[in-house]
Amino acid sequence: MSSTDPMTPEGAVAPLAGERSRGTNLVGVRAYNERLVLSLVRRFSSLPKAEIARLTGLSAQTASVIVRALESDGLLLRMEPNRGRVGQPSVPLKLNPDGAYALGLHIGRRTASLMLMDFAGSVRDQIHCSFAYPDVGDLLAFTAASLIELTGKLSGEQKQRIVGLGVAVPFELWNWRSEVGAPHASLEAWRNCNLQAELESLSGLPVSISNDATAACGAELTFGSGREYEDFLYIFVGYFAGGGVVINGELYAGRQGNAGALGSMPVLVKNTSTGIAERRQLIHSASLHSLEKRLIAANLDPIAFFRSQDWESLGPILDEWLEEASDSLAQAIVASASVLDFSQVVIDGGFPAHIRQRLVTLVREKKGASDLQGLAPFEIGEGAIGASARTMGAASLPFFARFLLDQNVLFKGDT
Repeated sequence: MSSTDPMTPEGAVAPLAGERSRGTNLVGVRAYNERLVLSLVRRFSSLPKAEIARLTGLSAQTASVIVRALESDGLLLRMEPNRGRVGQPSVPLKLNPDGAYALGLHIGRRTASLMLMDFAGSVRDQIHCSFAYPDVGDLLAFTAASLIELTGKLSGEQKQRIVGLGVAVPFELWNWRSEVGAPHASLEAWRNCNLQAELESLSGLPVSISNDATAACGAELTFGSGREYEDFLYIFVGYFAGGGVVINGELYAGRQGNAGALGSMPVLVKNTSTGIAERRQLIHSASLHSLEKRLIAANLDPIAFFRSQDWESLGPILDEWLEEASDSLAQAIVASASVLDFSQVVIDGGFPAHIRQRLVTLVREKKGASDLQGLAPFEIGEGAIGASARTMGAASLPFFARFLLDQNVLFKGDT
């Protein structure tokens, strides 16, 4: 990743190769060591000072000084001592949930949400809205009103501990105008909008921006089932399909931050009228956009449906969509497995958990019927977060920038 990537904190000094978890006792680099300690405590949920010193390579004295400073700043909390061993009982330290807060904004093509997250990664509150198409003015107005509502529930001291606003948004939101059905001027406004500057002016907070699917993958890796896997392909079925790639336990963004852009992958989809398979991009078959088209064809209001989330009422429409989406996803997954030797695929999306379960079950069946000769075995499983994954990923961005060493330490799962 480039040094300007919003998921990489400015000013973080990268350790030497092979020394990712090593600290330094040199005077003047205390910020680096504090980030390292906070990142490791988050990774392992809790750590005593002796273990912090061992993992970082810092002296016991230096580790104690750093821990005391972080306790004094309200970022670390002492837990109950571990008793029953010879010698003095060790006192584990954990992140203080109230030590810092961050806001996360997800901007999609049909929905938006703003979330308040605490330092331990728990969602304190969240506000959603839906719309026919994303309009710059309307989204800024939604954000302004939601900021007032979310922060209005906090005390003065808690408000002072909000460290930033993270944003997850599709890259080039102005594209796919015909699929979104938005007026040309409304989408073009996004092309000319300096979103970071607008939101910083509106919120008075530093703003970090990430691709929405990459943010969702980061959330799954940090807070969800992704912590269990060293390598996996992540797929999020939103209005369009997108995803992310994790290699050696680290989020891989690619040259332009677009790795895992599965929506553009070509797949074969059977034309229901002719019965002939046609080559289409994945976004036209495994996406909520393709479900929306089915709703419109059946004279149903897609906006009302997505607001109600009454999925089972769709009956055959849902069954047909799941069949087509799962077939297309299986093709995309098998094609990806021939390039990336991952052990796991994680599927999530903007739908209820029982719909995700049905989709994953069908994808597994279709994978089993595919020609897998020459491919290493891999499993397909469900994501653990659901529709909030993009917003959670957004909310974690300010913590990267302010407190954590770098994305690789943060995104590393527990070991």
